[in-house]
Amino acid sequence: MMKDLVEYIARNLVNNPDAVKVTEIRNDFNITLEVSVDPTDAGKIIGKDGRVVKAMRTLVGIIAAREGKRVNLEII
Repeated sequence: MMKDLVEYIARNLVNNPDAVKVTEIRNDFNITLEVSVDPTDAGKIIGKDGRVVKAMRTLVGIIAAREGKRVNLEII
């Protein structure tokens, strides 16, 4: 669910949505979401002063907390 949410948000922010790829790595209590985008679109995902990526991290953090897990969102 978190992977789909991050992918949906990222695809709607960038100019090249086909280049968006979200990889999910799960451990016992940790989930890592790695988002890779076209290098020209990286600024759109990060946002001014990191506001966009911070908002995305907040959203997935809330979902993960409901499941009793921790999540890391990384932009590659």
